[in-house]
Amino acid sequence: MTQIATIVGGGVIGGGWAARFLLNGWDVRVFDPDPEAERKIGEVLDNARRSLPGLSDTALPPEGKLSFHETMSEAVQGATWIQESVPERIELKQKVYQTLQEHAPKDAILGSSTSGFKPSELQNCASRPEQIVVTHPFNPVYLMPLVELVATEKNAPETVERAAEILSSVGMFPLKVRKEIDAHIADRFLEAVWREALWLVKDGIATTEEIDESIRMAFGIRWAQMGLFETYRIAGGEAGMKHFMAQFGPALKWPWTKLMDVPEFTDELVDLIADQSDAQSGHLSIRELERIRDDNCVGMMRALKANNWGAGEVLNKHDERLIAQSDLPRAMSDIASLDELVVTGRRAVPADWLDYNGHMNEACYGTAFSEATDRLMEIIGCTKEYIATGGSYFTGETHIRYLDETHLGQVVEIRTRVLKGEGKKMQLWHEMYEGDRLLATGEHFLLHVSLETRRPSEPSQEIMDNLAALASAHAKLPASEGVGRYVGQPR
Repeated sequence: MTQIATIVGGGVIGGGWAARFLLNGWDVRVFDPDPEAERKIGEVLDNARRSLPGLSDTALPPEGKLSFHETMSEAVQGATWIQESVPERIELKQKVYQTLQEHAPKDAILGSSTSGFKPSELQNCASRPEQIVVTHPFNPVYLMPLVELVATEKNAPETVERAAEILSSVGMFPLKVRKEIDAHIADRFLEAVWREALWLVKDGIATTEEIDESIRMAFGIRWAQMGLFETYRIAGGEAGMKHFMAQFGPALKWPWTKLMDVPEFTDELVDLIADQSDAQSGHLSIRELERIRDDNCVGMMRALKANNWGAGEVLNKHDERLIAQSDLPRAMSDIASLDELVVTGRRAVPADWLDYNGHMNEACYGTAFSEATDRLMEIIGCTKEYIATGGSYFTGETHIRYLDETHLGQVVEIRTRVLKGEGKKMQLWHEMYEGDRLLATGEHFLLHVSLETRRPSEPSQEIMDNLAALASAHAKLPASEGVGRYVGQPR
């Protein structure tokens, strides 16, 4: 039976909650007096439908049913979970809870998205305080896994555990906060950074852009995969957290920050943090932690490269410089001789291209050959500027042969010959080498297409002439073994 989640307050956070539950198969009922609520949530859902499924390597369950209701009493009927996301005014929230609890099922969990109030404040004056917990998410709620789960002694342990199970079931990470405190855990960190950033801007030390760059180009990436303490554990080297604390602890008394209310740096504090750090990460050596950190950072920054964003934009610009400095051709004029295959790629195999067998995943050969095709297109004149005018090549057929294993860090080179270059048709042959060792081949058939009509079309005269020149020269070379093979044909 499909479960029901009720969303009270359909703003940015409420809309994110609606998307999180809906796309994980729950029926969602929304109450929000804003006449624009349906449009706003619909737009959030459009973004969620575009991005959330990409986090999973398996299909999400069938989407639930979304409905909008004119009264809270109607919206909460049959609800298993009720998420309150109204504005941060305690009197408003308490009033909402009074109405909700008059009509909601007594066994429903009532979670609040509040970023600042303690659950005891929310439970005050409630007819069933044991039903109310803080479940503070982070935007975008449909993507970010963290939700701070804060309870009081009035909440039965079974209720807290059931809340955690439900949140986990929709792909979230419920962090159970040990003691209630204003702003919980994460927002207290954000507030400290925010206050210091305001001072840096006010005092003319940095601009908003410079502050953002300092985060996203360095410790923001590190924190994203290891957090604060594990990052600093590595900074202590083989001596670990105690060494880091001894080395940098005295800085707490230095006037580095406007936030000078810091705990006294005592041996007891050092031991407490060092012991907790040992329990957290002591089963891994520093070298192991470093390798895990490095693999995670590479994976995240490569994802940023795909969107040409933040550190990814920096890496893409660096790649452009490296290519410009290399002997890889970018245009026909860069090809010293047409009487040999064209080098269209040279790169090291990254960690995220490996599979469970410890060698390059079969799909990544396709990625490497696709990048080589893009380079050949650029060489013959099908550049980004040309594509912007409305013409490009679409791949119609591919045949890849896997001839030898390819491993992490190996520098592979792709050499390309043009088998056919006639009018709309282009047929390419890629060979992937490590040194003189042939690793794989790829045969690809492409058609030139109008991006306006999405139908085959003639390329520019320049492209046709360049393709014809390469095809004619390459036809004089010795035949490449494997051209035209069918799948399963004996070598």
